[in-house]
Amino acid sequence: MCKMSFKKETPLANAAFWAARKGNLALLQLLLNSGRVDVDCRDSTGATALMVASYAGHFDCVRELVLQGADINIQRESGSTALFFAAQQGHNDIVKLLFEFGASTEFTTKDGGTALLAASQYGHTRVVETLLKNGANIHDQLYDGATALFLAAQGGYINVVRLLLTSGAKVNQPRQDGTTPLWIASQMGHNELVRVLLLRGADRDAARNDGTTPLFKAASKGFCEVIEELLKFSPALGILKNGSTALHAAVLCGNVKSVALLLEAGANPMIKNKANEIPTDLSKNDRILRLLRPTESMKKS
Repeated sequence: MCKMSFKKETPLANAAFWAARKGNLALLQLLLNSGRVDVDCRDSTGATALMVASYAGHFDCVRELVLQGADINIQRESGSTALFFAAQQGHNDIVKLLFEFGASTEFTTKDGGTALLAASQYGHTRVVETLLKNGANIHDQLYDGATALFLAAQGGYINVVRLLLTSGAKVNQPRQDGTTPLWIASQMGHNELVRVLLLRGADRDAARNDGTTPLFKAASKGFCEVIEELLKFSPALGILKNGSTALHAAVLCGNVKSVALLLEAGANPMIKNKANEIPTDLSKNDRILRLLRPTESMKKS
């Protein structure tokens, strides 16, 4: 997702952009009423004063620009619109105002970004709700396949996730690399969000293209609370495509509690990875070795 640039091109345009960015309504009105500043003047990136004011959250300046005839749906070179920037920054009052004057949710950035994706990525629940009420497509995707639900799950924004799921988002929709919202939430350690996704039908065993599962990622990071949530739904504990198991990952991470949780759930401590190693071969942690020690006699026999 792109960020705003404030580069200006001419002295009067510079003044108009400065006024829009700072929220100086009196100066902005003076410049616009002079007839010497085009309301849709652009900087070198294609940004307009309306985009700047929308990004900065200056409602009165946005309203003045719109009333002076600013093109609401004009796009910057990146594809972003005023609505995109207002949504990205969480300015719900401005989002509503732009909709009143005909803002469209259909414009995309060069990476496929939309106002809904931006608002979801930054956790702006009220903005997401407003966008959905005004026709935003809940199935919007970045060009890499990331959905609004994926981006919200990545950020740990549980209220946005709940709203999107209630509004019809597909809980198992993967990114192009196979990463699902549950996988990314598990990797990031968002245990409460993992619980919500599982209760809404997320596939606990959905593997990414490299074969790693949500349980494997949680184990590799030592996120015990995530592991506990996943184990409630009995995920597979067996060998992954890369030859390792969640138990291998937990041992390498060195998290004793993670190892104990997986062993209690029935993880097989004798499974070898592609390097012909079993979990005890990977640990330098005495507490973990004591957990695995009952299998040492089996290993030597």
